[in-house]
Amino acid sequence: MPVTETQPTYVRISGSTFSLRVLAAAIILLFFYYAQGVVITLLLSILLAYFLDPAVEFLEKMRVPRTIGAMAIVLVLIAVLVAVGYALTERTADFAANWPKYSNMLRQAANAVEGKISGLDPETAQPTQLRADPGVLRMLLLRGVGSLYALLLEITFVPFLVFFMLAGKREVWHGTLQLFPVGKRTQVKETLEDLREVLRDYLAGMTIVTLMVIGISSLFFWLMGMDYPILTGMASGLLNMVPYIGAVLAWLPAFVIALAKWKTIGSFVLIAGVLSLIHVLALNLIAPQLVGRRVRLNAVAITISLLFWGWVWGGMGLLLAIPITATLRVICDHTDSWRPIGRWLSA
Repeated sequence: MPVTETQPTYVRISGSTFSLRVLAAAIILLFFYYAQGVVITLLLSILLAYFLDPAVEFLEKMRVPRTIGAMAIVLVLIAVLVAVGYALTERTADFAANWPKYSNMLRQAANAVEGKISGLDPETAQPTQLRADPGVLRMLLLRGVGSLYALLLEITFVPFLVFFMLAGKREVWHGTLQLFPVGKRTQVKETLEDLREVLRDYLAGMTIVTLMVIGISSLFFWLMGMDYPILTGMASGLLNMVPYIGAVLAWLPAFVIALAKWKTIGSFVLIAGVLSLIHVLALNLIAPQLVGRRVRLNAVAITISLLFWGWVWGGMGLLLAIPITATLRVICDHTDSWRPIGRWLSA
């Protein structure tokens, strides 16, 4: 009798524990979704702090106090971003002024495609009239305000957070270890050190790869005689950071600019082929040499993470999906009960 009374109790506890875990996961997901501005700002600050920490450590070896070194590195980063932004402002403003020309080209292309699909001659087909729906405009306006709020939040808080993380690295590290029991601190320390190496390798490698892709793409667009080659190259290079689908997304900015110059399919096939070749070579030959094998994520895990974080956070989710998944893989590798998940995520 005691055995038969204990067994149902054990099942109820397991069911209750599973329900609590599902509820906790749902609450965390809702928090990530509705507090995306705060969470993305925090994640960007952590990634930048990992990326800039070697420079601060180098200055510290040169007998520069860590606080001063952290402030100098953050100021240099801000100066570089401001300089790049200022250099692109004129080109961006010029492109914005000429946007009606490109929008008309897009509308004509859409009408031509619609005429082909309906079996009509594109020259005789009636052009599609695009009417603005107030509800749609209101929704886009609200989304724009939300994006603007997140952008202002990142611009305002990220430099301060990065500075505080760099300047108070030892205090933050020590305080984080104090959150765990004494018997777990060695394991937590190894996890944090492994995580630091993985994120540093990924960020440094992808930064170099992205700059190379931007340079090669801009040169290709300039040789083709396209308008705004540097601006289009930057857009294509940043989109190339997204694994797999980035090779296709990188076509879109170039296609929009190319509509003003060419009408034949051959030019667009050439652009798509060259950009795809650049993407394949960069991510399959150059990136593994720079990033190494420390990230170790398989294609299925990368695809699922892109789908999930892209759904939660949009474009920023696509950029942060790999670092987040790599962090999860490191944590699983150092946690006994989660190691099967780590093995599944690994390449």
